[in-house]
Amino acid sequence: MHPTPRISPSLLAADFSRLAEEVRAVEAAGADWLHLDIMDGHFVPNISFGPGLIKALRQHTKMPFDVHLMIAPAEPYLEAFAQAGADIISVHPEAGPHLHRSLQTIRALGKKCGVVLNPATPVSSIENVLDLVDLIMVMTVNPGFGGQSFIMSQLPKIAALRRMIDATGRDIALEIDGGVTAATAPHCLVAGADTLVAGTAVFGAGDYASAIATLKQAGKTPCQT
Repeated sequence: MHPTPRISPSLLAADFSRLAEEVRAVEAAGADWLHLDIMDGHFVPNISFGPGLIKALRQHTKMPFDVHLMIAPAEPYLEAFAQAGADIISVHPEAGPHLHRSLQTIRALGKKCGVVLNPATPVSSIENVLDLVDLIMVMTVNPGFGGQSFIMSQLPKIAALRRMIDATGRDIALEIDGGVTAATAPHCLVAGADTLVAGTAVFGAGDYASAIATLKQAGKTPCQT
């Protein structure tokens, strides 16, 4: 049995022709955060949206905006995303030469800050910034596209990060992004995650409330092999 996880539906999987309605719908369905993937076509092979869309959606929900910057360099755009209404801003260690300074900048803007680890990015890359982060996100797919299959080899990384977080005594969220479904979520929670990003698993479901409830119950569900 594990604590009920936060659920952060990924807007990338929503119906882009009616985004405001989709945001209100997942909030009413029980979502805790809204996950916003920012992609530049350079750091990852896709382009999504920018701070303008975040600003437009901010008036439609009270959910915290969980903003994942898949852009490089990230630092020149931190202020724009903060001003647009982001609550948590997460960056990749590879997205600029000075991760520590980027995190300091996010904090100075009054926002919570996170670091994102790609499947090939080692846990050691964030050992020296744990005092600054509010969130660590583990990518369980290679970033850039939705609907990919969960990479099971990332589970030991999640467990290692849980041990690191617990050793700090700090309240750092451990978020999983990529291929999260009712089948893979229990594995994530057993490994130590407490926050799940779900795109297709929520927005691709006919009943958002049922999909979110299923993910929230994942900590009480046996892992499937």
